[in-house]
Amino acid sequence: QVQLVESGGGLVQPGGSLRLSCAASGSIFSINAMRWYRQAPGKQRELVAAITRIIGTTNYADSVKGRFTISRDNAKNMLYLQMNSLKPEDTAVYYCNFFRNSGMEYWGQGTLVTVSS
Repeated sequence: QVQLVESGGGLVQPGGSLRLSCAASGSIFSINAMRWYRQAPGKQRELVAAITRIIGTTNYADSVKGRFTISRDNAKNMLYLQMNSLKPEDTAVYYCNFFRNSGMEYWGQGTLVTVSS
């Protein structure tokens, strides 16, 4: 079982930065990919960024490419999302997600990011 807890959300001005963290506990050995999703009001949950656990290959949604950076610290079982140059359209609840090769996936409870002046 894997437990995920996000933190770091809050209110930020447009153009500002936030760093989200996801702390994982449990059996991480078979986790293949670690991801950040977000869900804005009235919108579907969307994949923001992903990173493979072992190699560290990353991928980003076009909307955040060049502004967000996903990273992980496997020794600490931590996943991060550095968000720079934030825009109002980045406002959403951000969730971390760990995915097993078996298809089992785990979700955190989410952390709210509000970008507003």
